[in-house]
Amino acid sequence: MTRHFLRDDDLTQAEQLEILDLAVELKKDRYASKPLAGPQTVAVIFDKSSTRTRVSFAVGIADLGGSPLIISTANSQLGGKETPSDTARVLERMVSAIVWRTYAQSGLEQMALETTVPVVNALSDDFHPCQLLADLLTIREHRGELAGLTVTFLGDGRSNMAQSYLLACAVAGMNVRIASPDAYVPDPQVVVDAETIAAANGGSVALFTDPAESVTGVDIVVTDTWVSMGKEDEKAERVATFGAYQVDSALMALAKPDALFLHCLPADRGYEVTADVIDGEQSVIWDEAENRLHAQKALLVWLLERA
Repeated sequence: MTRHFLRDDDLTQAEQLEILDLAVELKKDRYASKPLAGPQTVAVIFDKSSTRTRVSFAVGIADLGGSPLIISTANSQLGGKETPSDTARVLERMVSAIVWRTYAQSGLEQMALETTVPVVNALSDDFHPCQLLADLLTIREHRGELAGLTVTFLGDGRSNMAQSYLLACAVAGMNVRIASPDAYVPDPQVVVDAETIAAANGGSVALFTDPAESVTGVDIVVTDTWVSMGKEDEKAERVATFGAYQVDSALMALAKPDALFLHCLPADRGYEVTADVIDGEQSVIWDEAENRLHAQKALLVWLLERA
């Protein structure tokens, strides 16, 4: 049965660990695995602009011996009258996998139902699971075993990053905290799903409104832009709402002395994070950005083995 990666909890704890282990090996030797030799083609579809996702998938697919086919929905039928399911039925006859950076999670789900090749969520409005694989890889590189570590995400709790942190960290057996205003809490169903997974894996889930309380004594502090793509008209309101959740040196001082700082980038310096934090000694954002390449390659290898 074809496996897809649409949400972080599409993987079990053992499967997540298997992919991270493979990512470590592929980082040591980028060209050790060539499952796409031929070259086979992977369709990489973009509804949204991108730097890290576009580069990491294009380079990673080439590293694996394949050819990335970059498609913009603005210049394809998928961006107009063709449904995701019809596009999937066409693409599966020509490509070995489909990667899609899009808006609605429902489109990815529809595409996955109608194809026999793996479909990967490269970002949706609800989840950003490939980023979380890279983040977990980065945390593991700097802190070792993931289980038992405590991580706080600050900002928009309904964002794709916050919701992926809930699920991915629960799968890993971590203690995950989301700090956000009351009006921006995560989807209740995602919270329930994360709580169930965390309980089974020895982790925990907690929601906070007080940023200081949420980061006290934690191992990892994470934030993301307050104004995601498609929310630009809400910038003034969001800046006013999230101002208290800015990660600055005073907030970082409440975490453990060796706490890591992560941000998926791009960052709005001076808004969700100050320059002294993002450029400081606790920041691992450049390792995090590079690890998109290695984590996604491992994911593709793992999915292709099961296709």
